[in-house]
Amino acid sequence: MGLITRTQEAYYSQSQTFTGNGVITGSSGEFVLTVANFPTLPTLQSQIKVFIDGREINKNAYTYNGTTVGDTTPSSPADYRIIFLNTAAYIDSNVQETSGAPKNGLKIKVQEAANIEQFGGYRYVSLKELVNNYIIAYVGDNKLIENIKRSDVLFHAKRGIAEFSYDISRVEKIQEIEIGPSLSMVMPQDYINYVRVSWVDTGGVEHIIYPATYTSRPSQSILQADDYSYIFNNDGSVLTGTPATNTRFDSLDVNQLSGNVSSDDYFYNQSYMTGHIQSLGARFGVDPQHAQSNGVFIIDEANGKISFSSDINGKIITLKYISDGLGTDNEMKIHKLAEEAMYNYISYAILSSRINIPEYIINRLRKSRRASMRNAKLRLSNLKFDEITQTMRGKSKHIKH
Repeated sequence: MGLITRTQEAYYSQSQTFTGNGVITGSSGEFVLTVANFPTLPTLQSQIKVFIDGREINKNAYTYNGTTVGDTTPSSPADYRIIFLNTAAYIDSNVQETSGAPKNGLKIKVQEAANIEQFGGYRYVSLKELVNNYIIAYVGDNKLIENIKRSDVLFHAKRGIAEFSYDISRVEKIQEIEIGPSLSMVMPQDYINYVRVSWVDTGGVEHIIYPATYTSRPSQSILQADDYSYIFNNDGSVLTGTPATNTRFDSLDVNQLSGNVSSDDYFYNQSYMTGHIQSLGARFGVDPQHAQSNGVFIIDEANGKISFSSDINGKIITLKYISDGLGTDNEMKIHKLAEEAMYNYISYAILSSRINIPEYIINRLRKSRRASMRNAKLRLSNLKFDEITQTMRGKSKHIKH
C-alpha cells in the first residue's frame, strides 16, 4: 500500500469537489466528505466553507451532517455529508434548481474554513510512526530487543528528536515582531537558542544585528543605602529594583560606539587622508565587531527576553531561532533522511541503560549510531555543486586589506 493517502486536491487546496446534476441534494448521502480529502474530518458546520460555481454560499443554504450548526461529532463516516436546502434567499437561481439541488454540471467545492496550508509533510515521519515502526522492526522474539514498554520507546524517541533538532535536522523558525519603546521582545515559547537576529528595511532586506559584548542585561539591581550597604526586607531578603545598566543602555547612542559613517568612508576623495590623519585612531581604532550601524541586542536569559539598542525602536526585526522540535504534536517528527539514524539512536539509548548487556553489543550500537548520524547530517546538508561552484568563484577575487 502506498504511503500517500491524500488526494492531490486535498494536499494543494485542502478541499473536496463534487458535481451537481440538478436533482440530488445530498439527503441520501451523495455529498460525503472522505478521509482521503480531509484526514481530520470536520465535526462542525462552522469548520467548512461551500462554494458553488466559484462563489461561497450562505451557511443557511445547507446543513452539514444533515443537522443544524453546533451539533456533536457524527456517529459514522457516512454522516459527514452536505445537504442542500431549498432556500432561494441564500442560493440564487443561477446555481440551484427549484428543489435546492445545485444545477447540472456546476462544481461544488467543500473547503476547510481555516484553510491551513501544510505542505511538504511527506518528507517527515511522525513520532507515532517512528514508535510503531521501531517496535515492529526491532522488538520481539529473535530481534534486537525482546520486550520493552511502548512508553520507554516513546521517551527515547522524543529525546532523539530533540537531540537531532539541535544538530542534524535543525528545526529553525523565524519570528517577526515590531520593537516598541520597551526595546525588548519576549523569547518564543519553544526558544532554545538564536541563529540570527536582523532588522528589516523598507525593501524587505534583512540587516544583521550583532550581540553586545561590551555590556550585559542584569536581571535585578540590589537597593543600597547612602553608605552603600544593602537594604533588606522584613523577612531578611534583599530588596531589588530596576538595574541602572538597563536604563542607560536603552538610551545609548550607538553612534558614540561605532562612529558616524560619512561619505568619505565609501568614496575616495581629496579630504579622505586629511580628515583621518587629523583624527588618527578615532575610526581605525574601533574594533571591527563594533564598527557597524545595525544596532545590537542583549539576551536576558533569566527573564526570557531579548533587548535592543535604542536605534531599533520602531523597526521590524526577525528572530531566527532553534526549537527542540517538541513544541507541539505536529512538530514531533523526523526527516526521512535521518530515520535510520533515529532507530539506531533509540536502540543504543535503550540497551545502554540496561544491565547484563554485553559490552561488545553496546560498542557496536554506539558505532552504528555515530555512523548513521554522520550520514544523516551529510544528507541533510543539502550541498549543491552549482551553488558551491558559484561561491568558490568569489573566493578567487583579490581581497585588499
